Amino acid sequence: MKEVLLTITENLPLTRDVYRMALSGDVSDIRTPGQFVNLLIPGTYLRRPISVCDLAENALTLIYRVVGTGTERLSSMEPGETLNVITGLGNGYDLSRSGERPVLVGGGVGIPPLLLLARRLLAEGKKPSVVLGFNRREDIFLEDAFTALGLPVTVTTMDGSYGVRGLVTDALPADATYFYACGPLPMLRALSQATPLSGQLSFEARMGCGFGACMGCSMQTANGPVRICREGPVLDREVILWDE
Repeated sequence: MKEVLLTITENLPLTRDVYRMALSGDVSDIRTPGQFVNLLIPGTYLRRPISVCDLAENALTLIYRVVGTGTERLSSMEPGETLNVITGLGNGYDLSRSGERPVLVGGGVGIPPLLLLARRLLAEGKKPSVVLGFNRREDIFLEDAFTALGLPVTVTTMDGSYGVRGLVTDALPADATYFYACGPLPMLRALSQATPLSGQLSFEARMGCGFGACMGCSMQTANGPVRICREGPVLDREVILWDE
């Protein structure tokens, strides 16, 4: 965990309410796909946690949705402005248990951390496939980024305006050996109920501190209470206790 000042190099809309922000500076504390950063947005009190989408030497990419005052202000920031950022937060995905053909399953703004994960899996000689879920065609983003990696990508839309009509659970490949997922809680629950595969799920939660001090993002698991920001956000499918 490190507190740094990063410089915005890009801040562009991908859809009507989803933006891509590129930042440059010291990002050496980010090591694992699925980790997140905590942004101090000017004029706001609490930081905003955002998953790391992509990573390069001295640069990272974030993708976020405008949902309130803080992210609205973030969307208006210009290249050259700086942000106070806490980096290297959370436990990311464990790549060692994927088997040869893992499937990456993402919904909405849960999709971005899967891009860095896909790069790392490819670098290890794995053959991941990708299933992305959206409500409608105009919400789609990052499909081209996964396709550019040479991966088989299936897109689902709830209204059938693009790709497979329905949910991500309607498009899971039959030959997958493992799953990695990130998205809204109902999607993660449905995925866990739809497949017998082992896997890892990345959870979203409201956070106070982002590094485990305030206990504000705790959830109960089969192994006892965990903090999404500290022991998570990635947890093994087997430890999740779903409410009936």
